[in-house]
Amino acid sequence: MSIVIDVHTHMYTSAWLDLLKQKGGPDLSVEAGRDSPETVCYKGASFCVLEDLHFDFEQRVKNMEEAGVDIAIVSMPPPGVIWGKGEVCLEAAQLSNNEFAQAQKDFPQHIRWMAVLPWETPAHAVEEIKRACDLGAVAAIVHGNIAGKHLTDPKLAPIWQELDDRALPVLVHPTYPIGTEFMELDRYALIASTGFMIDTTLAISKMIFDGFFERYPNLKIIASHAGATLPYLTGRFDRVFDTTERAKVKISKRPSEYLKHIYYDSVTYTQESLELCVKVGTPEHVLYGSDYPFNLGDMKGVLRRVNTLPEDVKHKVRGDNARNIFGI
Repeated sequence: MSIVIDVHTHMYTSAWLDLLKQKGGPDLSVEAGRDSPETVCYKGASFCVLEDLHFDFEQRVKNMEEAGVDIAIVSMPPPGVIWGKGEVCLEAAQLSNNEFAQAQKDFPQHIRWMAVLPWETPAHAVEEIKRACDLGAVAAIVHGNIAGKHLTDPKLAPIWQELDDRALPVLVHPTYPIGTEFMELDRYALIASTGFMIDTTLAISKMIFDGFFERYPNLKIIASHAGATLPYLTGRFDRVFDTTERAKVKISKRPSEYLKHIYYDSVTYTQESLELCVKVGTPEHVLYGSDYPFNLGDMKGVLRRVNTLPEDVKHKVRGDNARNIFGI
């Protein structure tokens, strides 16, 4: 059986959490919640349930071995270091990347990592990319929006250029979407079920129609959670492109062609959704992911669904595709 590489799996660090509690306000806070002793909230809306497993690499490796996962490319999910300002964000990134680099040294057979970056300060972010890659980072993570800025914002161009020059994979992971408070996403865990899908879908849609992939042809963008709603919308994207001149301002190819260019993880919870993602993204562009250790994570279940794919597809998704793009 082929190697299994988890490309969507998360860790936090204790130093990061301490700094967030000190400097994360006024919009971000760490509070007791219904689902965890500590949860990160945005203006009172819970969007990140903290688990003990987020901080325990040793137990992570044991759980990976039990589930049949060989390598985890860990990343820090939202709020990441998009809080505080300037030097605080940089300090949070450096502390976290240092700890991830140490975890790779401690568990070299099992752990690789993605750099977390202070995206709000591009000069700091570019320098941290260089430093993190020197420490062993194999990719980077970015939120679906940067404190309300779209990923296509010209101010972020220096960061994207550095990532493109290095041809690094970049996981686009959702955070609380723009307009969270107006959509009342503080109710019923709607950020997790709906808001995250909005954030990823809008981020990648803007990239496609804004000509982002022409500007940065070497990037390997990974759309979280099996592309959110992107696979389901591919026909609508093409129909709008075919019938609307405004959609053609910056691109000349149909959006579905760009959807074959990006990558997708397999974090979805029905077989039919996974199969649609493979059909839209192509078997060469889907990668195993678990969303461990969040309460929504499903290391064994997602792998079981991947293993149900046709024989010529499942090995690509389990790990062959990830080995190619991460150079593992």
